[in-house]
Amino acid sequence: MSAWVGIGANLGDAQTNVLDALERLAWVPGVRLLRASSLYRTAPIDSCGDDYINAVAEVDTSLSARALLAALHDIEQAHGRERPYRNAPRTLDLDLLLYGDELIDEAPTLVVPHPRMHERAFVLAPLAELAPGLHIPGRGRAADLLPGVADQGIEKLK
Repeated sequence: MSAWVGIGANLGDAQTNVLDALERLAWVPGVRLLRASSLYRTAPIDSCGDDYINAVAEVDTSLSARALLAALHDIEQAHGRERPYRNAPRTLDLDLLLYGDELIDEAPTLVVPHPRMHERAFVLAPLAELAPGLHIPGRGRAADLLPGVADQGIEKLK
């Protein structure tokens, strides 16, 4: 099953944390890292703190969506992720964005497609970099959704 994972961090050495998360993702049994986007710098949305470093990764997995999400949470915990309140600054945030073309609603723990991904430049820009024609169920193509988030500051890092 093809799946897409969003990665972000804005505490500590955020860039190193994102790169380490990509490496750890490749080590998860039942997960094969296919490709990762460039890194992007974005201002926090509905939050405070330093700018975020973001990326997305495409994986091929034999894990269920729930098991993949659990593996993502394990990687977050390895980085000291705390959840004191909604949208708190974080050492690492891993979101299951897409799991094939499945629609999953096991709210509040697992909702796929990720419910706000179509509203976030930090998800859409890296997705469009790798797969501009990628279809987000119920929303459309990733590249076609970018104009709707053009007011969100985002910078591709070298």
